[in-house]
Amino acid sequence: METDCKSISNQKNESNPSYNWKDVTPEFFDSIKELELGELLHGYFFGLFEAMSAIEIMDPKMDAGMMCNRESKAIKLEDLKLSGLSVSEQISIIDVTLACLVSWLEGHSLAQTVFTNLYFQKPYEIEDAPLKAFCICIYKIIEEIRDFANRAQVFEEEDFQPALYSYHYFNEISVTRVIGMMREVDESINHKLKSNANSDENESYVALNTRIKFVRLFFQILLSFNRRENHSSSMGETQRLLTTCGLLIPSLINTVDKGVPKVGHWCYDLGFDPLINQKLLPPTFPRYTKIKPADEAYVYFDSLLTRLKQICKLTNCTTFISALECFIELGHNSHLCIVSRSIMQTLYFPQPGKVFGTQDLDDCLREWAKSFIAPPSLIPRLNILSNSQAKDCIHNFFDHCTRPFAGLIQICGHNKARQRDKLAHLMEDFSALQDESQRVDAFLHSFSSKLDPPREHLASYSTWIIYHTIRIMIMYLLSGFELELYSPHEYQYIYWYLYQFLYGWLVSTLNRADNVLLGSDSLVDSQKNRTKRNKPKKKKPHPYSQEIVMCHAMQSLTGAYFKTLIGFQLEGKIRTPKHAKFDNEKVRYEHRFAAFSAVAVPPPFSYNEFQMTRCQIRDSASGDPGKLYLNSCELFHQARCLLDTIAQPHSQQVLDLIKVCKTNFVTMKLLASGYMRGPDVSLDFDFTTNSYFPILKLS
Repeated sequence: METDCKSISNQKNESNPSYNWKDVTPEFFDSIKELELGELLHGYFFGLFEAMSAIEIMDPKMDAGMMCNRESKAIKLEDLKLSGLSVSEQISIIDVTLACLVSWLEGHSLAQTVFTNLYFQKPYEIEDAPLKAFCICIYKIIEEIRDFANRAQVFEEEDFQPALYSYHYFNEISVTRVIGMMREVDESINHKLKSNANSDENESYVALNTRIKFVRLFFQILLSFNRRENHSSSMGETQRLLTTCGLLIPSLINTVDKGVPKVGHWCYDLGFDPLINQKLLPPTFPRYTKIKPADEAYVYFDSLLTRLKQICKLTNCTTFISALECFIELGHNSHLCIVSRSIMQTLYFPQPGKVFGTQDLDDCLREWAKSFIAPPSLIPRLNILSNSQAKDCIHNFFDHCTRPFAGLIQICGHNKARQRDKLAHLMEDFSALQDESQRVDAFLHSFSSKLDPPREHLASYSTWIIYHTIRIMIMYLLSGFELELYSPHEYQYIYWYLYQFLYGWLVSTLNRADNVLLGSDSLVDSQKNRTKRNKPKKKKPHPYSQEIVMCHAMQSLTGAYFKTLIGFQLEGKIRTPKHAKFDNEKVRYEHRFAAFSAVAVPPPFSYNEFQMTRCQIRDSASGDPGKLYLNSCELFHQARCLLDTIAQPHSQQVLDLIKVCKTNFVTMKLLASGYMRGPDVSLDFDFTTNSYFPILKLS
């Protein structure tokens, strides 16, 4: 018996080993003295990724467990005031809840934001009609937003948390009934206002009524966008709701003070407990949840409504390219939230592969290819599609085009950082389409060459695909400026690549499509006018003249920056990395353009070609920065003149570029004349006017 007890005790000691801890703090601080400021010690099992992902223990903003064992200051759930709430209390509860909703839309979890409101634990038991209807309506709004996000699939874990944490939506209450409840509350408050016209509480009742009306209208706006059928007929009603809802924002901001005084633990007393869901952590890296003040939350809603009004314009885009331009333009807005990004996607694709829910995407792409370069196989009167092999070939090609082109639309809905990653992968898909388009063109050329008169089909579909490939490559490079990925000493080869190759290739692609379209039209006209002679011919405008002018302007602009940066480098105004043995410009160059290696046309250009061009420009200027500044001054002026020729009214993008060209022209003129050319002059790149092309400031 004793031996059994000893063996059991020995087993316990073996299962709970003892540690001999040693304090290494003094040794650690002595060791780090050998590291210079900014240097990091890279361990084999603990690199930069692990360092960025590590949690700082005992920091409440990073270590979520720090808050778990604290006693909550909020009232208990069983002590929650379910009836007899004053008007000011209801106003404050609504304001804080809407602020929590905004925090959820900014990427925090529902458990740490909206569901910290204890009234959401049991909304059916609330006896005050305004608050009860409001809570149920917020549940429905959350449901609609989650539906948008899950259908659009343009969110990542860092910018949206759809998890519900076992809360349910009250599906037993229909949407119509929820709107009816909100209307009933609206009418009830209006009745009280009429019966007590001189009451002191009238202003508070008006403030409460405004909030109930705002939430109802916002819910109706989401419902109107969530229709699966054609949206063009219903956009008028949606825009009316957006305008009406937006008019309530100033009143909401001005009446925030009608709530309870913000003294002491007022938020806890109203029924908000930040610790109630503290253990329901999101699957992402833990972060501190900050709830906006009510007035800032209403400003957020105001900007959201403005963005939704702009998104309504998408229904006017009848072609794929016009819709793509609209997506890119809207995507330039850095304040796009998950709601506006998701609604953009579901508005254009209410159903997968169905544009506005009515037209197949492959049919839409056929129309766009036909209008872009008029391939003979898509012209009905040439009758190439009567051949079953040609018909199957074209059908398969456009069927393969749908996924990459739908992906291009979807990428515009992601956040900026994810857009860049996905553009790199999309280049691979378009590279595969290039190979297929060349084979399709070669196959269909055997049919078009037998027509009377013969028509050339070579480089028809491939030109169309190359056009989109180049635009994706330009988007990829420019996004690096928006994300601040490039150091100033890297700007040189980024602008060089755009100037020397991408915009040049884009111009030649558009010129080819332009010439093909004009040739096709002139051939049709000559056949029609064989019997009609002695009639003066009208000169037809070039279809892509405006876009070609824009590309020439961008080429001049990027060339101006390239030559300016060479001049700055010669004068030592751009700082290069200090540690020369760890720095290699060729490696950085190849890293920046690694994504282009998957693309066959245009072919990737090597670092040696960049170095050769830079040396030629330096030699042509005899190493004099003043000559380079004069050349870039001329290019800035040329870009501005080209932008001025674009048809009025100018878009905001064109106006911003004109301002950049004007300002930089003056700066280069001063530098070329010898002004501000000393070693004490510092250089600053100001990207506030345009995200890609900075205003050069010297001080």
